[in-house]
Amino acid sequence: MGPLTVAGAGLVGSLLALYLAQRGHAVQLLDRRPDLRLRQRSEGRSINLALSDRGWRALEGVGIADDIRQVSIPLYRRVMHDRQGQLTGQPYGAAEQAIYSVNRDQLNRTLLDLLEERPSVQLRFGQQLQRLDLAGRTLHLRDVATGQEHAEPYTELFGADGAFSSVRGAMQRTDRYNYSQDYLEYGYKELTIEAGPDASWALEKNALHIWPRGQYLMIALPNLDGSFNATLFFPYEGPTSFAALPDAAAVTAFFAAEFADAVPLMPRLAEEFFANPTGSLVTVRCFPWHTAGVLLLGDAAHAIVPFYGQGMNVGFEDCTVLDGLLDAHGDADWPAVMAEFEQQRKPNADAMADLALYNFVEMRDRVGDPRFLLQKRIENKIAALHPTRWVPLYTRVTFSHLPYAEAWAAGQRQDAVMAQLMPHIQTEADFNGPAVQARLAEELARAGV
Repeated sequence: MGPLTVAGAGLVGSLLALYLAQRGHAVQLLDRRPDLRLRQRSEGRSINLALSDRGWRALEGVGIADDIRQVSIPLYRRVMHDRQGQLTGQPYGAAEQAIYSVNRDQLNRTLLDLLEERPSVQLRFGQQLQRLDLAGRTLHLRDVATGQEHAEPYTELFGADGAFSSVRGAMQRTDRYNYSQDYLEYGYKELTIEAGPDASWALEKNALHIWPRGQYLMIALPNLDGSFNATLFFPYEGPTSFAALPDAAAVTAFFAAEFADAVPLMPRLAEEFFANPTGSLVTVRCFPWHTAGVLLLGDAAHAIVPFYGQGMNVGFEDCTVLDGLLDAHGDADWPAVMAEFEQQRKPNADAMADLALYNFVEMRDRVGDPRFLLQKRIENKIAALHPTRWVPLYTRVTFSHLPYAEAWAAGQRQDAVMAQLMPHIQTEADFNGPAVQARLAEELARAGV
């Protein structure tokens, strides 16, 4: 039997190859791009990612979690910046709970370095998939450097080649294949908040910073060198949009009005705004995820928008779920493993896609709203009173391994409770009133929380 083939040497494909090699399989990892370790950065892609519990468990499974913790920064809360530069904080969870800012390329390089050390793994870059013969289990590849094309068989193929997957493209041409891609009318632009003197952080280091502005927002995550990777999420068209900022003067004036406290920390703002590409935001849904000998994972199966910080985490969780199914079924029964993987993960990936879109509205419109912040404080009070009955949605998604679909269903039940409760609450003190407590008990029972 030949080696297992993984298409895509990004984060999910590299981690999957490590899991498969750890189980004793020979693995070949193919990617159409050059080895990223030979270039400076991945242009147009988010530099920083948020790593949380699901992702950490996946890294622990291949023994590299401690190494990555050394080059990641814990973020314990959101810090919201209003137009006047006033700050409001909101913790992510309990005192010790944090998400972690980690550099995408650094993590990917670490995974590739580990693969390089394994004699059972073959890394093959510059290999573009031209055609996939599903019936004949044959890859038709083009060597990017030489232009030469060749065909080679595969035994099992794992498509981890991203939102615009070539492997999925072949599956889409099969009978009764369901596929959709939905773009937000927003793009994103990567910008830099410079480090302070002596590589100090000019903003609070251990926080994710958000500038919510209703129809758009900017966020910033810290880097180890004291800088922050800022991302503007902004409409493509309209009176306030990328199209409405045609030159440096327009960009500078807009940022000075909307993000005044950040502008002094962004000396290369106009230069970066026009030099850096504008990325698109897409949700991909498809079904089925597997056919004879082929399985999709990560963005190839379920690309989501980035507003819950779960894109990498859900892809990494794919790897741990697959590894667990191999424990259950054995490494030879790939048809059973692939079928059960699809059955388990599809509902959870769909739920996570919905959650990411839900959180976009929250981050853009609601985190700067005093009523919303009051509601979050009330929810924390409910959680303190009823710790086994009321676990915040964010905690279920980010700080647990509960299936995403179950977390989302619980969150919707909680939203229904809060919709009934909040009209009776104007201040935190109102929560303790007997009428509100009676209403809370009634709504919790009605919602089955």
